[in-house]
Amino acid sequence: MKILLSNLCFSLSGSLGRGYGYHFEQRPNGCFAKRNSKGFVPPDGHWRFIVLCAELSVGGFPIADIKVSREELKTALYEAHLFIAMQNLRLDTYNARDILNLKTTFGL
Repeated sequence: MKILLSNLCFSLSGSLGRGYGYHFEQRPNGCFAKRNSKGFVPPDGHWRFIVLCAELSVGGFPIADIKVSREELKTALYEAHLFIAMQNLRLDTYNARDILNLKTTFGL
């Protein structure tokens, strides 16, 4: 997942809290979410991290938007045992608004 930062934020690294199993990693080509290589990652951690990033983008700081590929989103929903939503993915790339709409539509 690529994180598009707001104009007021130059970089973002670290985690958003415990219990997700994911953190931010700044690379030369942008900011990305990365699975923690050590420690416990809950089954729904990836999905919850995606939703949290989408929710942070609503205010526009520090995240302006996110870009999640269909395959990554499908994997996150599968790991979280959200099979109905997973089977209804149609777009190639999902942004924050799409994620929040998916959450609302399927009551996730």
